[in-house]
Amino acid sequence: MEVSNVLHMNGGFGDNSYASNSIIQQKVISMTKAITEEAVTGVYGNMFLKTICIADLGCSSGPNTFIVVTEVMKAVDKIRRKFGRQSSPEFQIYLNDLPGNDFNSIFRSLPRFREELKEELGSEFGQCFFTGVPGSFYSRLFPTESLHFVHSSYSLMWLSQVPKGVEMNKENIYLASTSPSSVIQAYYEQFQKDFSMFLKCRSEELVSGGRMVLTILGRKGDDPTSKECCYIWELLAMALKQMVYEGLIEQEKLYSFSIPQYTPSPFEVKAEVEKEGSFAINRIEASEINWAACGNKFNLPHSFNDDGYNVAKCMRSVAEPLLIDHFGESIIDKLFHKYGEILSDCMSKEETKFVNVTISMTKKERMDG
Repeated sequence: MEVSNVLHMNGGFGDNSYASNSIIQQKVISMTKAITEEAVTGVYGNMFLKTICIADLGCSSGPNTFIVVTEVMKAVDKIRRKFGRQSSPEFQIYLNDLPGNDFNSIFRSLPRFREELKEELGSEFGQCFFTGVPGSFYSRLFPTESLHFVHSSYSLMWLSQVPKGVEMNKENIYLASTSPSSVIQAYYEQFQKDFSMFLKCRSEELVSGGRMVLTILGRKGDDPTSKECCYIWELLAMALKQMVYEGLIEQEKLYSFSIPQYTPSPFEVKAEVEKEGSFAINRIEASEINWAACGNKFNLPHSFNDDGYNVAKCMRSVAEPLLIDHFGESIIDKLFHKYGEILSDCMSKEETKFVNVTISMTKKERMDG
């Protein structure tokens, strides 16, 4: 599987699309709003910029795409008013994701977004220019020292490739308590390699003093096979195993499928940043959000929500392209029905949460010579 060709969220606005099933990602962005505002204040408050260049990496499509952009613009406008600056800077916004992303939906939404922004912030607010940037953020994407602020949420847990040497993991589609130590090490080393490359590329693209805020699906504890980070995939593996028992999937097909993801701890993220050396860490923290938030758009009591099936739909909007590429399309509806049943049963018996690791950084000044 060539991850960069296959990995993308479900496009469009249909029932199984990412746009219709990304409420939890929206809530996580809201949870980190204060950190983002603090970082933007650090950039715009210290530099008198006529143009501020912002990149959102792993932007996907749907309503969440413009949330961060809006918050950054509001933060800049707030600082501008506070310091009595008459003219607002212009904004160059880069929206990045892998080539399979539904960029067309983003572009179709732009005219309405611009109108809503103008109504909210007034006519004196600066011009904003948008550019779609398809490509892997594990490579260079932008000219040298061209960015002032980089943001990424719920994207950097995805690896550039399935780690080599994970064949012994067999019916585990991700890390699990039964995973061999060599498989655990392979996943961790792939994360180290990818995240280090990400940091190196961004260090070349950000100006000195530029800021970066990253939120990664992760874990709090030391154990990379703990339920707090692996359980969601263990339950999907359970649904796949049921389909093997029913003869709907070949066992070898299951054994050869692996999720290209790694959910790091704050310590692991911090260690890679310090090792790479280009960034000073301003703050790093872990937060939690219930799985049930996947479908609870209006914060209704749980009796109004079919939690397990909502989580299954959320996961389907994310993982379906990977699954179709490996298993084919014919099994997908049945698979996610089974997954929903398993999730509902699990969530009725225990509290289940996603862990988020958020880090805010400033690019250090270059020490040439």
